[in-house]
Amino acid sequence: MNICMVGVGYVGLVTGTCFAEFGLHVTCVDNDESKIKKLKKGKVPIYEPGLEELVEKNMREGRLRFTTTLEQGVADALVIFIAVGTPQGDGGAANLNYVWEVARAIGQTMTEYKVVVTKSTVPVGTGQEVARIIRQSQRQPVEFDVVSNPEFLREGSAIEDFMRPNRVVVGADSERAREVMRELYAPLYLIEAPFVVTNVETAEMIKYASNAFLATKISFINEMANICERVGADVNQVAKGMGLDGRIGPKFLHAGPGFGGSCFPKDTEAIAHIARSKGYAFRIVEAVIEVNRQQRLVMVDKIVAALDGEVAGKTIACLGLTFKPNTDDMREAPSLTILPTLMDQGARVRAYDPAGLEEAAQLMPGLVKCKDVYHAAEGAEALVLMTEWNQFRNLDWPRIRQAMSGRVVVDLRNVYRPERVREQGLVYHSVGRP
Repeated sequence: MNICMVGVGYVGLVTGTCFAEFGLHVTCVDNDESKIKKLKKGKVPIYEPGLEELVEKNMREGRLRFTTTLEQGVADALVIFIAVGTPQGDGGAANLNYVWEVARAIGQTMTEYKVVVTKSTVPVGTGQEVARIIRQSQRQPVEFDVVSNPEFLREGSAIEDFMRPNRVVVGADSERAREVMRELYAPLYLIEAPFVVTNVETAEMIKYASNAFLATKISFINEMANICERVGADVNQVAKGMGLDGRIGPKFLHAGPGFGGSCFPKDTEAIAHIARSKGYAFRIVEAVIEVNRQQRLVMVDKIVAALDGEVAGKTIACLGLTFKPNTDDMREAPSLTILPTLMDQGARVRAYDPAGLEEAAQLMPGLVKCKDVYHAAEGAEALVLMTEWNQFRNLDWPRIRQAMSGRVVVDLRNVYRPERVREQGLVYHSVGRP
């Protein structure tokens, strides 16, 4: 089967490459010529463990190709995926202009039956509008179906998430389209991956509901952490006690500076906007959004308090800048609020991140780029763990203590054992622990 992936961002590139690994022939289309040139040389423009090797392998074996010409991709493809960006627009609504553009181009190009699949995160009703635009744009009537197949890929483990998903959601309104999707995902049926097959609107809503609920868990445990600090409880143990309840589960119960990235901030705003547009206030999600905004400022206050209430003229070393480890994604990263706020108060920030340092430095003028953890620690009054990359988990604390001019360590991810840090003569602060 031939498929076309329109949009070679994070989702499109990972999804297209993994389908090629399934043995399908995939043409990835993007209008960014510089990106396509790099990909044709096997150079992946994003940081995702294992992806570059997989791209190179499938290009070499002739199953994966890249082009800027949509007609070339659509011509031979039975299935066309729309995986373009849906950035946040006015009032929190998803901006679907790119989706509409692709739908029009598909309608103008297709000459035989196609299954058009929305992979981008889109609000309920998008599938109907895509179908309307395609129908309106056709030069002559051609049969097609529109399917919703939302992605659930976590940055840093996206390939594993695609190859061994905890579920695949397919929203389709015709048996013909459902059969095509079953054939497309045949390798996952063989390993008995759970499939949820429903109508288009329900599939569109599942994605938003999932992300809104996970964001709610994060904001909830952050609120609990703030209370734990006031009463002398340990949020890590609270989270463990909660997570052992099968009705709750342990995931996304890690206190810290709040959620970021390309999905949770955008999707919570979008679902709240969808509710408002239908005359309903989604109060829980609105509270989740506000708690997440405030949590970053709570972290600023924590760092300032650890430095005796004054950061002006002081040097702070920051470990990690991206919104999570194993990605170079700086979108909505907590560091983008916390560090500029500290710098506005007169702090000097030295930082190191394994993948996001260059972009972070562009986004935060004045940030001092460092070559590694110990370089960042040189002369710092405080060391702040912002992102829990694995290489930050086992630091040489005597070396850190020697490099620093001060003694403060602020662990915003609760990674370190307090006694291990304190035995080096350092003053340790964490989130939600006494």
